[in-house]
Amino acid sequence: MSRRIDIVAEKAVLNYLKKINFQCVVLGEECGRVELSDNPKGFVIMDAIDGSANAVRGIPFFCCSLAFATDNKLSSITDGVVTDLHSGDMYWATKGKGSFMNEKRIYVQKSSPIYKIIGVNVSGSSPELIKKLQPVFKSSNHTRHLGANALELAMFARGLIDVYIDLREKIRVTDMAAGYLLVNEAGGFVLDPDLKPLDSDLGFETKLSFIAAANKKILDEIVSQIKK
Repeated sequence: MSRRIDIVAEKAVLNYLKKINFQCVVLGEECGRVELSDNPKGFVIMDAIDGSANAVRGIPFFCCSLAFATDNKLSSITDGVVTDLHSGDMYWATKGKGSFMNEKRIYVQKSSPIYKIIGVNVSGSSPELIKKLQPVFKSSNHTRHLGANALELAMFARGLIDVYIDLREKIRVTDMAAGYLLVNEAGGFVLDPDLKPLDSDLGFETKLSFIAAANKKILDEIVSQIKK
């Protein structure tokens, strides 16, 4: 059922892009790579419904994620939007111009909160990864995983989550493209497992691991807890 909803939603986005004659290559979770032009302006990266399992079960946490990139690299993303399909709130960012929720400028958490909120995606994780992350769960952190990566990264950009960890090597670019820009433009950073700025190609088969952090202090605290 969730896959069917994804397909219907992707078709709606594709039909709209065709209607306005937007010359691009579309990268979607269900449709794969769809070339809408012989001379594309860039790439539209979409997850038409992120959190579709939540949507099917009636859990009010799912979204539409769209991003535009000028080249076949994550770092070339210039625009991103994540729409909370339950509340209607729109999170959006343009490279070099900041991140916004509706009309309000948003920023990552800059203070040192008493209770750190750590987003951790461990769905389908190996026992080895669970063991590696065990100290994060056992510490005084408050961990969360809400089932829609793009919307969780949007909330991170808004300052509601302090660190977000996904080390499964399973997340696709479509799941995080818009969120990646939102976090960076809100003043945070998105790093690979070697703690270098995350970048990759936009290939459908590309699978990523990353850590997003609001600031270096909290990053150092959490990284020190992860078993090598």
